[in-house]
Amino acid sequence: MAKQAIQTITGKAFEYSLLNAFRERLQNITNVQAIENAPYYTALECHNSLSEAERSHNALAASFAVNFLIEIEPRLSHSLNRGDILQLEIVSDQKGQEGDVRDVLAIRALQKWEIGISAKHNHRAVKHSRLSNDIDFGEKWLGTPCSKEYFEKIKPIFDGLKELRIKSKNTQTWKSLGNYHKTVYEPVLSAFKKELERLDRQSPGVVANRLVEYLIGNQDFYKVIKDKTKVEIQAYNLHGSLNLPFEDIKPKAKIPKLKLPNRLIEIVNQDDSNTTLLVALNEGWQISFRIHNASSRIEPSLKFDINLVSSPYSLFVNQLLLPQ
Repeated sequence: MAKQAIQTITGKAFEYSLLNAFRERLQNITNVQAIENAPYYTALECHNSLSEAERSHNALAASFAVNFLIEIEPRLSHSLNRGDILQLEIVSDQKGQEGDVRDVLAIRALQKWEIGISAKHNHRAVKHSRLSNDIDFGEKWLGTPCSKEYFEKIKPIFDGLKELRIKSKNTQTWKSLGNYHKTVYEPVLSAFKKELERLDRQSPGVVANRLVEYLIGNQDFYKVIKDKTKVEIQAYNLHGSLNLPFEDIKPKAKIPKLKLPNRLIEIVNQDDSNTTLLVALNEGWQISFRIHNASSRIEPSLKFDINLVSSPYSLFVNQLLLPQ
């Protein structure tokens, strides 16, 4: 099975484990309803495909995370009345494409309140985005269109890839191109870098802010990252909707509000790499962009693996060690 397929299965299985942990932990405390939609059944199927040991580890990690989240989100366990139902929902992948990175939602409609969790299995990537002739990353990511000059630089490269793909009937591989890092990756990455710098000069104070919002999501959320030995919980409280009290019941820990950047400091190659850019922003944000091909066969687009290298000191992070 392809690595990407395995990551998808393990990720969705963990989403189910988190929802189930909320349900099991809270069903005797408050009125809980799991929304059994299509994403729920997909996640359940992924969960059932794992070995018993993997399912047990997911359940343990999810239980640790949920117990902690209940302590810092009192509205999870406290309701206004019997009709104040806590709904648990696994979100469709389409929402992620629209800028909402949350995978599992806990909703109280009567309180007009919800929190979301981004579930991660053993990786810290924030987003996977593509570049191609048909993608205006400036418009899509930042609300500011890319220039004609940018597309003039990348068009011959992607047109050439498209022609090779058609001629080979989608069979020619990247390896057959020889040093495609030099002929494809580097010129596309250079064009991307120059265009991002141009967009920042054109809209100072705007690009840095919107870039982070696009990459980490347009909603506040908790990121739950699990591996073999621990669970890490990060709180992306950009708009102040996390960590709210319920009436006079306060959370057991304080989650600070995160500051978004308003200035792009520099864009450089990371560790002398010709395929990875490091974007440094003020307020302590640093983001890496590694360009790569998503398939062994040639296609007229490239993919970014985007990671948060460093974040503001105000990012709340808590690590829970799992029993071994």
